[in-house]
Amino acid sequence: MTLRLVQLKTAAGTRCVAAVDDNGTAHRIDGVTSIYDLARQAIGKSTMLNALAAARLSDETIDLAAADREGRLLAPIDHPDPAHLYLTGTGLTHLGSAEGRDKMHKAAASGNVTDSMRMFLMGVEGGKPAAGQVGVQPEWFYKGNGENLIGTGAALPSPAFALDGSEEPEIAGIYLIDDRGNPRRLGYCLANEFSDHVTERGNYLWLAHSKLRHAALGAELLTGELPQDVRGTSRLLRSGKAIWEKPFLTGEANMSHTLANLEHHHFKYALFRRPGDVHVHFFGTATLSFADGVKTEEGDVFEISAPPFALALRNPLARIAVPSVAVAAL
Repeated sequence: MTLRLVQLKTAAGTRCVAAVDDNGTAHRIDGVTSIYDLARQAIGKSTMLNALAAARLSDETIDLAAADREGRLLAPIDHPDPAHLYLTGTGLTHLGSAEGRDKMHKAAASGNVTDSMRMFLMGVEGGKPAAGQVGVQPEWFYKGNGENLIGTGAALPSPAFALDGSEEPEIAGIYLIDDRGNPRRLGYCLANEFSDHVTERGNYLWLAHSKLRHAALGAELLTGELPQDVRGTSRLLRSGKAIWEKPFLTGEANMSHTLANLEHHHFKYALFRRPGDVHVHFFGTATLSFADGVKTEEGDVFEISAPPFALALRNPLARIAVPSVAVAAL
């Protein structure tokens, strides 16, 4: 069974969770106000998340389109303590993903094969190992904790010191660590792994800085398995009109790594297997407006859509002031 789970606020302002069936009808799930709580209960009952959701469906239907228009949709996962939610990801994981990155770093490499291209080729050659074997490790990065996570409709804040704020349309995996320290995948969602590509282009060793930004998740958590071939569209809207639009491909059929290999190389670290923690792990993309020379402006809206997700992910770009920070001796 495949369900899409959504957490949102009711018109009265209280939280609830809904499940969307294949016909697009959303029903409220009884007994929980967050997907985190539903997942914890599924683990406690030794049942699958979608099975527990199906068993808890009420007769109450929810108008998700109205909730979207009214800004009541939430990110499909959060944690009672945002410090216990990790945002991480992998890059150079998609067929074709090395081209834009290689262009950014070519000049610094004086025409030689860049580290980015070498990393990509390593993935092509060893990122899809046979079942039961471990493949080559991917590029990995840290984006922050739950305080950096937003849902559809919310503004993506770009700090004043940023040199760029641009979209990265992709899929993210959502995980909860059970009481025995085992990662449990809850499902997948649309994501905008928002980054500062100008900073990264300045020096590839600044990749870590460029990734410390907010990220947005689409409202739907797809339970079960991700389709092998996911085809979506990424658009940049300015004053309500599309100034850039391009299809993007994801899913294992379009990747140089298996999802299992990416998961292994994240969760092999004991630090990331702490019971109760939540992980949002971004799987990468090959499509960027920045690679096509687009410079974003405050107020631009990023729009990402892809079946089997019915709801698009939309977020306006906002610039935010950053106070100067002075460290005082204690």
